[in-house]
Amino acid sequence: MMDKLIVFLSCIPLLLLGGFTSHAEHLDQASESCQLTTLDGKSTFALQELKGKVVYMDFWASWCPPCVKSFPFLNQLEHELKDKGLHVVGINLDEKIADAQAFIANNPVDFSIVADGNKQCAKVFELMAMPTSYLIDKKGNVRHIHQGFRSDESQQLRALITQLLTE
Repeated sequence: MMDKLIVFLSCIPLLLLGGFTSHAEHLDQASESCQLTTLDGKSTFALQELKGKVVYMDFWASWCPPCVKSFPFLNQLEHELKDKGLHVVGINLDEKIADAQAFIANNPVDFSIVADGNKQCAKVFELMAMPTSYLIDKKGNVRHIHQGFRSDESQQLRALITQLLTE
């Protein structure tokens, strides 16, 4: 736990810098490396299957306090914008799936939850903080990267998503 806290705290300066880029700037670039599964270990969709939708892809872990705060916002996005073409997917990075399952039991979700068991997807997207979300347009291009979660930023994120949905 202390190691995870140290890693999280060491990422705070990165959160303040802004202007991040991702190695995978398109879903096709990430699809081959991202072997996502359900929390019970079954294969799930390939990322490129999400083309044609706006995707809010959120990397999270059970030990991440801001992740707990982001889940109500993600549920709200799913309810309000799913029919308009938004697909919210939470990508778990816990070492033990049981930790993720316990987190979900305490923080129910209405959006897709998958696991990145081998952490390849996190590597492809050059993940540096938890949570980190990627807004991906209908063509599969990463259009915005947001690290951390603060509820006062939710309106700005919602505006970006709404803009992508109208494009």
